[in-house]
Amino acid sequence: MKAKIQSMKSLKEEMLAVARGERKAPADASQVSYESADAILRLLTPENRKLLALIEEQKPESVAALAHLAHRAEPNISRTLNKLVASGFVRLREGRGKAKVPEVVIRHVTVDIDVFQQTDRIAIA
Repeated sequence: MKAKIQSMKSLKEEMLAVARGERKAPADASQVSYESADAILRLLTPENRKLLALIEEQKPESVAALAHLAHRAEPNISRTLNKLVASGFVRLREGRGKAKVPEVVIRHVTVDIDVFQQTDRIAIA
């Protein structure tokens, strides 16, 4: 999966220019984007990484089953999963009945930080 680091201000300016017809949508417009390398690191807390490992290892049949395995309340798990889904780390597929089955989409994140400039890069696998 490809991703990019782009400030919200830059993303907004790009989207408005495309909407006004001033430019074509960039080739990477459909990629997941992150505000900064810090945003990615804040998302990958030890607790969230444990949750990702639990999903990968136990393959829960639903969000409720994941909450049970994690010993956490289902609303708490749902909020965390929504963040992970929005960031492209997890997907929720249809399960039995109304159940949503969490699946880990990525296994590795590499962040290349340029300490002198704001030109950080991210690679996701």
